[in-house]
Amino acid sequence: MNQAAPTALIADDEAPMRDQLRMRLQEAWPELRIVAEAANGMEAVAMAGVQQPDIAFLDIRMPGMGGIDAARQLYSHCHIVFVTAYDEYAVDAFEQGAIDYLLKPVTHERLATTRARLGKRLARAPQDIGAQLAHLAQLGGMLRDSGAPRPNYLRWIQAQVGSSLRMISTREVLFFQSEDKYTRVQTATAELLIRKTLKELADELDPDEFWRIHRSTLVRVDAISEVTRDLRGRQMLRLRGWPDELEISRNHSHLFQQM
Repeated sequence: MNQAAPTALIADDEAPMRDQLRMRLQEAWPELRIVAEAANGMEAVAMAGVQQPDIAFLDIRMPGMGGIDAARQLYSHCHIVFVTAYDEYAVDAFEQGAIDYLLKPVTHERLATTRARLGKRLARAPQDIGAQLAHLAQLGGMLRDSGAPRPNYLRWIQAQVGSSLRMISTREVLFFQSEDKYTRVQTATAELLIRKTLKELADELDPDEFWRIHRSTLVRVDAISEVTRDLRGRQMLRLRGWPDELEISRNHSHLFQQM
């Protein structure tokens, strides 16, 4: 392994998530070279065969071959770091130390910890993590509904604007917020009101894309720029393209537990 100029591969089916992780890595680990980016596990395995990265950052849930299956083919050749939006995967298989993980949205603090751990491992050959991967695969199987297909998540929001019906892609939405009998839909350029409740939206939106940070607020994960604490100790969230902070309630602070 090359400690002076380590190399890495990033695999995530969401391009904005790849972009965010690449940016965070460039900030926290400037000497690390990203030599390949993949949209699924099969691409990751193929690219790793060509580029021979020292580290593979693998999203756990990807269409087709996911991160765990890809890791089974890669762990003897490179060090594995899983990236996940799901707390249930942050279990003892990670905490044993052979596998590291990052929770989305990835923070500078958690990346610093990961960099320190990997810095010690890069001088050695990757560990045999077959048993931990088998445990993770079993855990994932128990968590999924048996044979249930992936739901068709809501992709478009319909909002009445005067006498017109406006269609808004969920990719444009920064956050949803309850307001009396309505729900506010906030994009970078517009604010609209719809009659669909926040609970209905939470059930219909992809949990990979939107997190509930408060009983009255759902935010788009890849719009999150940072999480801080105010003078009262409350966790506050900032979104790219939006000037105001949003409060994270205590009931949802576990989403940012690495801070």
